[in-house]
Amino acid sequence: MTTGQSLAEVYDAEQFRAIGKELIDVLADHLNDLQHKEGKKVYPNHAPEDELQFWEDDLKQESTPIQTLTTLLNRSQQTQHPKYMGHQTAVPAPISALTGMVTSLVNNSTGVFEMGPASNAMERVITDLTAKKVGYDSSASGIMTSGGSLANLTALLAARKDKAPHNVWEEGHNEKLAVLVSEEAHYCIDRAARILGLGDKGIIKVPVDHNFKIRTDLLPQYLDKAKADGLHVFCLIGCAGSTATGSYDDLDVLAEFCEAHNLWLHVDGAHGGAVVFSGKYKDLTKGVEKADSVAIDFHKMLMTPVLSTALMFKEGNKIYRTFAQRAQYLWDSPETEEWYNSAKRTFECSKPFLSAQVYLILKTHGMDIFEKNVNQLYDSAKLLSNLITAKPEFDLVHQPESNIVNFRFVPNKKMNINELNALNTDIRKRLVASGNFYIVQTTIANQRTLRCTVMNPLTSEADFVELLNEIEKEATSILSAELAHV
Repeated sequence: MTTGQSLAEVYDAEQFRAIGKELIDVLADHLNDLQHKEGKKVYPNHAPEDELQFWEDDLKQESTPIQTLTTLLNRSQQTQHPKYMGHQTAVPAPISALTGMVTSLVNNSTGVFEMGPASNAMERVITDLTAKKVGYDSSASGIMTSGGSLANLTALLAARKDKAPHNVWEEGHNEKLAVLVSEEAHYCIDRAARILGLGDKGIIKVPVDHNFKIRTDLLPQYLDKAKADGLHVFCLIGCAGSTATGSYDDLDVLAEFCEAHNLWLHVDGAHGGAVVFSGKYKDLTKGVEKADSVAIDFHKMLMTPVLSTALMFKEGNKIYRTFAQRAQYLWDSPETEEWYNSAKRTFECSKPFLSAQVYLILKTHGMDIFEKNVNQLYDSAKLLSNLITAKPEFDLVHQPESNIVNFRFVPNKKMNINELNALNTDIRKRLVASGNFYIVQTTIANQRTLRCTVMNPLTSEADFVELLNEIEKEATSILSAELAHV
């Protein structure tokens, strides 16, 4: 472990310059090697305890910053690799890494204007732009939050403030509240509702249809049942798209239902809401402009590092009411609406400079770069699904609406569901262990599926073909071993 440096050395500008120049070369070479798939694994596949032991040992060893950072690069999951098709994690535009160096060095917060004048102004620019893409007018307002989970929780707080029959923020719970949500919604919705104190009965999960969209025909029935059970439903959450399949709920119908029953409509567009930037795919969110609030992650399909989420409100003044409270050392009056004091509208006070990466991506690469990226990812998912359909031993679980593709390897129609689940689980384990590809898995209607989320715009048809061939190869190996054992 390096010891003995003075504080002056810690902040030495020339030392920083030397390390920085060397690091840029290391990062550029690493990125180039990944893009050309030269000797780089997608995932190192180390056991958790082994990885912990490695870094415990490393902390005791002498090494230069560049040596340690290079080790960190090589032992990480490689989202920049074209054969990464796993979780819904962005492939960040490299300019955002350089932007992060600047925002980390200046270390400006976004809580109040004096803590971050540029960060507050830049956040206003990005959220206004995003709100306009959603279809909101000038009365809308938005904030940046540290992730979709926090954005969804914030939206539910605003919904409760606006639609609950009493002021829970000041009075506490006086009656049982509830929300309606698709059974395919992200788990953070369930978690947010529990944080709000709604409990099991206050989270009313509505079944989905064969396309994994919320059954809008069942909404009246579920709302009436909730009322009969003594629950006051104040919010309906729509998915754009759902976590497992990327399916989009019918937001137009949800908006009509909410208007008729005085409910707040929140759209969890953390992943699929990015299509508001795409002329080609924007219709998937038809009706989103009628929602009271919308959450969209920039750190999923919009090329930005984690965490960076925009939360927009159709009526911007409502978010101020949600967090109205005094903080004399930050502002004079809790009632005034001051966009430049971000902490008035969000949980976070010492909030990171979240908008800078988004701003620099647009500024550097053009205002249409998000559209190009979304279109490429969605087009690629369609290509992958077509390649799967063309192979008789593959079963496409659903026609993808987004960049998420679920499928199974089914070599024998006589195999039962447990055998197929075990086979596909083993296939995925072997793929990940090889380091050649990284995909994930999920369970849909009790069926274990292989799940690809196409996140890298540089992933090619050749990569898809190689993936499917590798799956066939691993399956053949597994089945041959089982036959030999019998």
